Amino acid sequence: MKDTEIKRLLTANVICIFSVILTSIIPSLLLKNFSILDTHLTWLCICSSSIGIINIILHMIFKPYLSTRRYSLAHKATRFVKCCVYFFISCIVFHGIIVLYGAPLLESVWETFLFAVLLSTFTTLPCLCLLGPNFQIWLRVFSKNGAMSIWDNNLQITTTCSVVGAWLGAFPIPLDWDRPWQVWPISCSLGATFGYMAGLLIASLWIYWNRKQLTYKSR
Repeated sequence: MKDTEIKRLLTANVICIFSVILTSIIPSLLLKNFSILDTHLTWLCICSSSIGIINIILHMIFKPYLSTRRYSLAHKATRFVKCCVYFFISCIVFHGIIVLYGAPLLESVWETFLFAVLLSTFTTLPCLCLLGPNFQIWLRVFSKNGAMSIWDNNLQITTTCSVVGAWLGAFPIPLDWDRPWQVWPISCSLGATFGYMAGLLIASLWIYWNRKQLTYKSR
């Protein structure tokens, strides 16, 4: 395994981790009465947009899957539109799944949708950046032994940790502790965020630790 490629991945993951941290620090300095708990919807918008932009910029800088083919402007525009459509569909699908798991159907619709956007930012957007709008490649990456690069392994780990974190975050909500962070969807969104950060850290450590044993089939 090439050390340069691992360093690029580790750098990208560290930047993403610090970006999440900064979404709770910088707004508190610029916005009056800002806090993750009291103005949670504002934080959801800031975090989703910031992490989304960072992922896109990092993909443009590092270009993990650099292709030698030159695509036309029309092809690139079509691909971009497809990615936007798929991301919106992902938000709708996550919204529906969240409701099926017990979120309010008619109440707190905006809160549930923004939480779905956050989950899509942590899971679907990196897949769109790295793999494009091709579900066959997605299925290949997330199948057993389907990873063909360290970037695929990174996607597998961070996506899984984000979803698991969101699921674990729902456990405290029905408890009668009457804590401010038990208001929907604060604990779930924080769980997804911590899961995403943990996934980035775990993926970095796992890939670095197993760098000598990692071998992949050609794409």
